[in-house]
Amino acid sequence: MLETTFSIANAIALLGWAALVLSLFAVRLRPALHGFAGVAIPVMLGLAYVGLIGVFWSRGEGGFDSLAAVAELFRSPGLLLAGWLHYLAFDLFVGAWIARAGAAAGVGALWLLPCFALTFLFGPMGFLLFLAVRAAHAAPLDAGTGEFAR
Repeated sequence: MLETTFSIANAIALLGWAALVLSLFAVRLRPALHGFAGVAIPVMLGLAYVGLIGVFWSRGEGGFDSLAAVAELFRSPGLLLAGWLHYLAFDLFVGAWIARAGAAAGVGALWLLPCFALTFLFGPMGFLLFLAVRAAHAAPLDAGTGEFAR
């Protein structure tokens, strides 16, 4: 059951990432795609996470007070899967935020794609790249007034 859940969760998360990529080019579908990838899928993954925690938490050893305790906690396959779903849900949620914030800031698709890839693979690295890309795309400051030129 855990392997099946793992495979299904991965496939669902990939659908969400595909929806985000599509949202870069299908402007009229963007609100629906952002809702699907940024809300519906993270909610589904979150509900599965809650279920796994409910079933496996009392069976797990370890905790959060040291690295060794976290490693012990993740020796439980059910809790390891819960941790994986946590990553899938939050990385996709952040990816959807990047898509929305990027669109609002006028950041082009070719700049957002590497942010998506890094967020998918390495979470915080993609988030940090997006912050840098968005800052680089911000309107320049007017040297005389110190205000953004728009």
